Amino acid sequence: MKSLIIKYQQLLRYGIIGATCAGIDFACYSILVLCGINMFVANIVGVNVGILLSFYLNRKYNFKVTDNTLRRFLIFYAVGLTGLGASSLILYLTVDLWHFNEFYSKLFSIVIVALLQFCLNKFITFKEASTTTAIQ
Repeated sequence: MKSLIIKYQQLLRYGIIGATCAGIDFACYSILVLCGINMFVANIVGVNVGILLSFYLNRKYNFKVTDNTLRRFLIFYAVGLTGLGASSLILYLTVDLWHFNEFYSKLFSIVIVALLQFCLNKFITFKEASTTTAIQ
């Protein structure tokens, strides 16, 4: 039961951190698009800002895993780049092909990518090191 509670707490914290970082990502994206920057360039900037902040906050306050920082960051960043690819694909499909509003499309992409990234980060990036004992 305690394990289940911890998992829900992690999911809740991940959601709060993710919402904060997604808000910052969206703000960066929106400001840049409103300034005339190409939406794909704005997406790259916004997502990267979100990735960096999210790694720091999740590492420190959510998963509380402090070993192998560089390795975990590189994996987290690779997951973030996967999200960037998915987000860019969603923007391309929804804005360029289907002519949806670029701001609504970005919001939609954030929701889809957040679900994908939670799974990847939970089970790959911040997976706790297994403790095995030698059989004697």
